[in-house]
Order: sequence, then structure tokens, then C-alpha cells
Amino acid sequence: MKLTLLSTSDVHGYIAPTNYGKRQQDLDFGLAKAATLIKQEKENGPTLCVETGDFIQGSPLSYYIAKNKHHSVAEIMDVANSIGYDAGIIGNHEFNYGKEYLQQAIQAANYPILAANIIDEATGKPAFGNAYHLFQFDDLTVVLLGVTTAYIPHWEKPAHIQGLQFKPIVETVKEYLPLLKEQADLVVVAYHGGFERDLETGEPTEALTGENEGYQLLEEVDGIDAFITGHQHRTIATKVNGVPVVQPGYRGQNVGKIELNIEKIDGRYQVTHSTESLLDVSQVAPDKEVMQLIEKVNDEVEDWLDQPLGEVVSGSMRIDQPNEARLVEHPYIEFINRVQMEATGADISGTALFNNEGKGFDQQITMRDIVTNYIYPNTLAVEKVTGAELKQALEQSVSFFILEDGKVAINPAFVEPKPQYYNYDMYEGIDYVVDLHQPIGQRIVSLKYHGKDIQPDDELEIVINQYRAVGGGNYAMFSADKIVREVQIDMTELIADYLVQHPQIKAETNQNFTIKY
Repeated sequence: MKLTLLSTSDVHGYIAPTNYGKRQQDLDFGLAKAATLIKQEKENGPTLCVETGDFIQGSPLSYYIAKNKHHSVAEIMDVANSIGYDAGIIGNHEFNYGKEYLQQAIQAANYPILAANIIDEATGKPAFGNAYHLFQFDDLTVVLLGVTTAYIPHWEKPAHIQGLQFKPIVETVKEYLPLLKEQADLVVVAYHGGFERDLETGEPTEALTGENEGYQLLEEVDGIDAFITGHQHRTIATKVNGVPVVQPGYRGQNVGKIELNIEKIDGRYQVTHSTESLLDVSQVAPDKEVMQLIEKVNDEVEDWLDQPLGEVVSGSMRIDQPNEARLVEHPYIEFINRVQMEATGADISGTALFNNEGKGFDQQITMRDIVTNYIYPNTLAVEKVTGAELKQALEQSVSFFILEDGKVAINPAFVEPKPQYYNYDMYEGIDYVVDLHQPIGQRIVSLKYHGKDIQPDDELEIVINQYRAVGGGNYAMFSADKIVREVQIDMTELIADYLVQHPQIKAETNQNFTIKY
């Protein structure tokens, strides 16, 4: 017999084929397009369809629903229910709006949500009820075990994960596997996480923090028949140590597909052959049922996004060349840092240009401009750090650049296997000079605060987003115990509020940092 495993991952609330940069887009992604392919595949024979996490957060649509009391996360889950998922996995971004919001999403799903390694500290059991689920195809039993990256405490607000323990997934799968083998013919593991090593050479592709454990799992654990992954937004369809593996990108750009040919040999079902592929959604039309389900709220979102909030009265805040905006201070970056400083009272601030899709602000600034540039639900934290720690953070940040034949390029570590533009920070309130001719770790050649050289033992208050403040992006010099105060309002709201108070702004910079190359 043949069993087809289908998966989406990291949809991030992008249901319609739009990034909300303007109205009436038809882009090459979106869950509605993925739904078309999933429904077609389901007509061809037995399938097991998995949603692999980071589903309810990330788009202007999901943000609007989360922040509007007239709407509910059930509206997003109704879409998932209509598609016909058989199971879902909890992603790290599922916690961004709090545990109660996540529980509401789980309750609205008409399929099991699995998280074997997220443990309720009070009971020692899976906090969200289900570790695995059994599926029957005639007399074939398939078990799906769900696990989630254990690195969540390094990113998430403590209040959102209070009472939870996140166990390493390798340890968890080893613990469950004997039990699963007793109950099922085949074992499928779905993991909201990815690979920490090159899939061919086994060489590390990132710091081995435990954020991604996929390679280690398939190296150390035998008996997994298929492995469905996510989290890294990568496109993968291959075998690792003989195990079929997929990772379907993000925003519904692909549907992961693993076909298992299964035969009964010596009285036991076994996989005799497998093929892995990614189904590109770009050439199909959005599923009509899905689009109808979100039509009303999506129209509301488009109207909300077009609300004018302010205007740029001189200069330009457009970002036409994002990498140039990272090399030479851009008015948009200075503006975001100024918002952070005003909101917190700190006079040193750091922020990032999160991706290459943000275009800055046109002359008239709308909510659309805000949420398509500032794409994460960050709040702000003020940390007290030493001069040495601040310099260490800057050195780590400017490792973003390398020189190739005398020209500036981006360090491949920030691009592959996953783009990490959000891990390059630019600061306001200090003056610093970067020399890219110097070795990584020794590039900050001048660092001043109020005109004076910053000393290693100086104590400074800086405002950064909450993700960075708890060490996100492997910034080990930052940690929750250094936070002295927080502003528990999303940055998108803080930016909008700032524009209400300052409806006319100038596009200007003080060029407080210089990068020599």
C-alpha cells in the first residue's frame, strides 16, 4: 500500500496570497493555495496531513485578530479545520500572545495538537494533553509523535511559559519510542524544529544550542520511519541517515510530501521505498472555501491597514536597498530607535531591519507601513549592561558583514541555512566606528557615550526588544536577569502611538555609527 504524508509549517497567519504590502495581491504563497494542493492530494489515496507549527502568529491578519476583542483565534483555526489536517504541532511563536490564547486555539482545533516535550511542571505530563496520536489505515497503524524546539525559554516572555518545562527532543523521542513501537507499525515524528548540521557532511551549520536537534535525532535514534520538520523556514526534501525528511518553507509556499510504499514482510508492515518532494503552490488558485472563511475579517484588516497615522514632511524614509540601510544609518532605523527611547526613557537603543521586504515609510504613513516593516510582536525591555557587554554585543552584530575582494558582503552564517537579518542590530545613543578590515570580534575601533570612551566596567541602560533581551539570536551577553524595566505594549502599537503624538516627522539621521570598508 501507499501512504502519503503531507505537511505545512510556519504559515505565520498568511492565509490569503498576500504579504499585505498593498491591496488585492496574488503572490506565490499563502495557506489558501496550499489548501488547494492538500485537498487534491487527499483525493488520491490514504494521507496523513500535519500542520507543523507557528500557525497563529506572524501576519497583519493574525495580529489584528489577536488584538481585536471582536475577533477570536478560532477564526484562524476554522481555516485549519476546513483544510483537513489530521494533527498539529505547537510552534515557538504559538506562545507569543500568551498561554491562554494558545489554549483557545487548541480548543478550536478539530484535530489533535501534539507536544510531547512541553511538560507541565506540576504534573510532569505533557502540558497540552497529547504527546502522540495513533492513525489507522485498514490494519496498518501509524503513530505520529509531536515535538517542539526546546529553546523557547531563550526567546519567550517568562509569563507566557510559566509552569512549563521544555525537554530536549532527542531525549523525549528516545523515551517514547519503545512505547510507540509496541502500539504501531510505523513511527512518524513531526518536529517544530530543524537541523543543526549540514545534511550531507554533518558539519555544524550553527551554534549547537539545542534550538535545532534534527540531525542529532536521526543520528542517534533508530526506528523513525519519516521525519517532518519546520521552524527554520528552509525548503528540504531528502533523506537523512536513510529517513525521508521534508521541511516546506514558510507562509504556505510549499506543501511537504513524503510517499511511503509499505509492504507486509514476515508478518510486519515495513517501508520498502519512499520519495520526498515539495509541492510548489505558486501555480494554483486559492481554495475558495478558505478564502470565503476569511473574507470578512480580511477586508477589515485591509481597511485597518490603510488608516493614515502621520506623514514625513521632509526627506525620505523609503528603503530601496536594505543592505545599504544596514551599512549607513537610515532614517527609518533612527526613527524606530527614537520610538524605543521615548517609550522607555532609555537613551541607548538597538534595533534591526528584520528582513529585506520592508520598504520603510512613504510620505503618508499608514498602519500598513508599520506592520509590514515591524513584523514581530515584540515588546521592549531595558537592560543594565556593562560597557564590555555592550561592546561584545556590537562585535557580534557587526560580524554580519564580511569583505570579499574589497567589497562588503553578508556573512553566509546570517543567510544560510536560514536568513537571520534580524540578528544584525544598529544602535542609537552611542557613537561607534566599525572597521571591517579587522578580524571578527575586534572590529569596534571606537565606542563613545556622551562624547566619552565607554569603559569595560561602565554601567549603561539600553533598550532592546524582548526577544534580544533574553538572549535571542544567541546574544549570550543579554539575559532576563539584567532587565530593569519593561514596556508590555507591542512595538507596532508604540509606533502608532508615537505618530499620534508626532504626526509630522522628518526623515533624518545623526550618523552616529560609521562602517569602514
